[in-house]
Amino acid sequence: MEFSPRKGAPRPSTQRERERGAATVDFALIGGLLTVIFLAIVQLTLVLHVRNTLIDAASSGARYGTLADRSPADAAARTTSLITGAINSAYAQDVSVARIEQGGSPILQVTVRAPIPVIGLIGPSGTMEVTGHAALTS
Repeated sequence: MEFSPRKGAPRPSTQRERERGAATVDFALIGGLLTVIFLAIVQLTLVLHVRNTLIDAASSGARYGTLADRSPADAAARTTSLITGAINSAYAQDVSVARIEQGGSPILQVTVRAPIPVIGLIGPSGTMEVTGHAALTS
């Protein structure tokens, strides 16, 4: 440190001394931002995983229910079993099955309504609804 000739107070003599502590502030700001981005990516990944698993279970349950010796109740039971085995039984609470007409063809439709998974206190809330279809034989 040099002393200022006018005021007698010490002043930084080099660029390095003037920027002392800046790396700590940079680390705190960038670290916080990267943490938020990382948690957002993990949240999105979890939601997409659950959504894709529910779609697969609903589709598999619909195909299972259209077999010759099966009923719509079997489709709902199969869908519930697949969801419970893959994720958690909390996501298999609302499974419904309906016979619908689409383009003049009978179709078995399995619908699953489940909560959106949330990491921490911040994230999307509500429910998601997915459906699976399979053609019924006459």
